[in-house]
Amino acid sequence: MLSREQTHHEGDIAMEKRLNLPLKEEDIRDLKAGDLVYLTGKMYVARDAAHKRLQELIEKNEPLPIDIKGGTIYYMGPSPAREGRPIGSAGPTTASRMDKYAPTLLNMGLKVMVGKGKRTPEVLDAVKNNNAVYFAAVGGAGAYLSKCIKESRIICYEDLGAEAIREIYVEDFPVITVADPEGNDLYKTVVMEYKR
Repeated sequence: MLSREQTHHEGDIAMEKRLNLPLKEEDIRDLKAGDLVYLTGKMYVARDAAHKRLQELIEKNEPLPIDIKGGTIYYMGPSPAREGRPIGSAGPTTASRMDKYAPTLLNMGLKVMVGKGKRTPEVLDAVKNNNAVYFAAVGGAGAYLSKCIKESRIICYEDLGAEAIREIYVEDFPVITVADPEGNDLYKTVVMEYKR
């Protein structure tokens, strides 16, 4: 962990953190729903079609083309890169599309998921049981988020186009902790706070 600062939200304390990928176990345990986190390091990019192929390999007991253990997957399909840039607009896609695959990957050692939107109870349970975390990136901010991506290369499934699995290197990539290892879900807690 590089630094830790406090920010206040209506009497509760949320943390602002800068963390390096891959995240350490203690970094993940220290995260709380609502924390603002800036990520630096390598992550994979994969969406529905790539997850389907990974699941097929798992079912056949065949090796995966990426190292899931301790890894981070960003649910995103980039637009084509402009000249001189490693990637085009890079906003998050709806995470629920990956919900049927996520528990298996978490049980295999995946530690971090980045997307947007709510997750199923099964995914939230797998996050808690595996000391993992689900972050939300801001939807509609793809152009801004792409500026945090310094490198991008296709690892496999190039035939899937924008849904190919990529490895990207990010610097100070902003995310919000939605589901933490204690079982907290920001979408639920925000609704409860609003009802009060």
